[in-house]
Amino acid sequence: MVCTARDRVGSRYKVQENIERFFTRFVEEGKATVRLREPAVDVCLSKANASNLKNFLSAVRLAHQGTDIGALPLSALVPAKTSEVEKPKTKMIITSRRDYPLTKNFPYSLEHLQTSYCKLARIDMRVLCLKKLRKLDLSHNHIKQLPATIGDLICLQELNLHDNHLESFSGALCNSTLQKSLQFLDLSQNKIKALPIQFCQLRELVNLKLDDNELIRLPFKIGQLHHLRFLSAARNKLPFLPSDFRKLCLENLDLFGNPFEQPNPLVPNIQLKIPLTLLECAARATVNYRIPYGCHLLPSHLCEDLEVAKTCQCGSACLSSFIQITVTMNLHHVAHTVVLVDNMGGTEAPIICYFCSLDCYSQFLDRYLQSNG
Repeated sequence: MVCTARDRVGSRYKVQENIERFFTRFVEEGKATVRLREPAVDVCLSKANASNLKNFLSAVRLAHQGTDIGALPLSALVPAKTSEVEKPKTKMIITSRRDYPLTKNFPYSLEHLQTSYCKLARIDMRVLCLKKLRKLDLSHNHIKQLPATIGDLICLQELNLHDNHLESFSGALCNSTLQKSLQFLDLSQNKIKALPIQFCQLRELVNLKLDDNELIRLPFKIGQLHHLRFLSAARNKLPFLPSDFRKLCLENLDLFGNPFEQPNPLVPNIQLKIPLTLLECAARATVNYRIPYGCHLLPSHLCEDLEVAKTCQCGSACLSSFIQITVTMNLHHVAHTVVLVDNMGGTEAPIICYFCSLDCYSQFLDRYLQSNG
């Protein structure tokens, strides 16, 4: 075993048949690194006497080969003083390609890593080994695609991808461990046109930045983001807001610069199929009566359809048979602070409404005409 003086207790690691590699290029300067296989850590040695360090490395090498402990060239060790112990590095900020490490790994102890303005075309696989990362800033690069393995960073709370070349955000990431950890996500200034249905599985999100993309719609079930408090989606291509938007409870909302359509409740988009198909009837009953379902019971495409079932003003569900209109909503109903949506000082935006039947739409129309009579 080898014991590191990270603190007064230290950390103990198995040595026998467990050394991946020795890095001894700077041993004459009292520096060396021992890379272990399990766990995958680098034991960094510094500020050591060169002669003593060589003896120590020789002993570790022999221990790795299985030499009996009694035959190892070990001398009595004097415990290091607290002031002499180099603390594990938890933060690293790189803001130019010149400073980006190409030949050595990132410290496994990192909790905050920023690699901005490095002209990265993809995410470095070495970053995905940093299991303690809480904050990852990859802004101002050329990244086009995100690997699903980002979801393996189980402690990740903040992910900044501002100013890259992303065209999508995969559903696999939304179904990963990021569901339980991710609180801040910045996807602004990319080329994203739509977010996946699964996006709203990231239910711990508090701050979401989507500005300066090419979004033509927001996530259908965005109201499931119960912890969301800050949302910005300025300068996109949104014609209206999803019906679930009214369920949000925000502190700050910015939707400036979107080409919102003028609502007209008197011109409905009628998708009703009368009589209702057997599939529609079954789907409505499944949602209305909260009947359990899953891919082990139903084909996956039916499960996906049920996940995006629409909700009528009466509270009933509808799947593919409905009436759709847009109405005006004052954004102060969902946010304490609202950035003006246009240069005219407006704080209103069109939001979709669904009706499961002609009867429900007629009742809405009566109320609307009375209030605007």
